[in-house]
Amino acid sequence: MAEATKVPCSPKYIFDNAAEQAGARFKALSTIYDPDTIRHLIERGVDRGWHCLEVGGGNGSIAAWLGVRVGPEGRVLVTDIDTRYLEGLEQPNIEVKSHNIVEDELPEGAFDLVHSRLVLLHLPKRDQALGRMIAALKPGGWLVDEEFDSTSVLADTGINSSEILPKTHFAMWHLMEDRGVERRFGRLLPGRMRAHGLTAVGAEGRLFMWEGGSPGASLTRANYEQIRADLIGAGYLTEEEFEMDIAGLEAPEFLMASPIMWTAWGQRPQAQQAFA
Repeated sequence: MAEATKVPCSPKYIFDNAAEQAGARFKALSTIYDPDTIRHLIERGVDRGWHCLEVGGGNGSIAAWLGVRVGPEGRVLVTDIDTRYLEGLEQPNIEVKSHNIVEDELPEGAFDLVHSRLVLLHLPKRDQALGRMIAALKPGGWLVDEEFDSTSVLADTGINSSEILPKTHFAMWHLMEDRGVERRFGRLLPGRMRAHGLTAVGAEGRLFMWEGGSPGASLTRANYEQIRADLIGAGYLTEEEFEMDIAGLEAPEFLMASPIMWTAWGQRPQAQQAFA
């Protein structure tokens, strides 16, 4: 495995990998979302000998799966701005690279698959990054991108009386928007892929009801705790309100709809062409 050099994260990124809560967040995300991510990759035909790019590799769980799937004949390049959670990847066909998808070059026409999860919604230049990912595909290669949509489904106490969105959650949304996050980006993905010239575009949305003490509650706790000082410092809520919401995540009656995770896929046409 190539040696990776750490690059400091942008201070504007709301969920910096350097934070102590990052490991818990990655673990919860893998538990909740990896099974369906893997299903979608299998459905796109990922197989032995493929060359794959994983953008924003997180804790490396999907890159590790890809490394096994493509076998010694294939290769996996996994990137992140901060690679500290990727340095345990030891498969010889996996390369870890510190990389900024907006600013740094990628090899063009090099990959059978490009996959990313929960990266583009955080980037002000998300459409530019999407174009770079598409340009990295071989003709006939597949892009699979997964992004949240936290605007389309809200808590509804008329359906479940305990389904109350914590005040800290609204505060987190405010902070995300302050940092340039597009909270509905998952909903926009299929249209953006078509606009970039991809074919065979499709999408699937997945929604969960998270209960107290569940992996979803653990993910929510890690998110809240990581941005606690920013939320309170911005005046979005008080210490007392924050502590009450944290305690509520473990309550048996806690019930919250997750964001919709949109998985969208598209194929680069066999004939070479320019992309928007």
